[in-house]
Amino acid sequence: MVRKNRAGRAREPRDLLPLTPAVLHILLALADEERHGYGIMREVEGRTGGQTRLGPGTLYGSIKRMLADGLVEESDERPDPEMDDQRRRYYRITDFGRRVAGAEAERLSGLVEMARARKLLRSRRSSVPEGF
Repeated sequence: MVRKNRAGRAREPRDLLPLTPAVLHILLALADEERHGYGIMREVEGRTGGQTRLGPGTLYGSIKRMLADGLVEESDERPDPEMDDQRRRYYRITDFGRRVAGAEAERLSGLVEMARARKLLRSRRSSVPEGF
């Protein structure tokens, strides 16, 4: 399904930029595998060394908008039923969601390069930046 903007034209990833930090974190958490809400929260917290925590309101409010925008979809597939709670909803990133996440990463990369060119960054760091 092709998402359209209010003018009836096919939407481009840039139409949704900039993303909120929560939306970008959720897309990154879903980029490698399907996850349920709590799994997304744990992945974000773990990947950021605890610097970013998504509360339930932020997480599920963001997911609701992301579903409407076609960035993620609910998965019909379930992991092993013996190891899963049937009440959990699993989400996966869509192709459009991948394109939007990529466009946002490019946008942010450009900002980092501008900051580097203006000597606002000391040097490249291997650690996770605060908030990511």
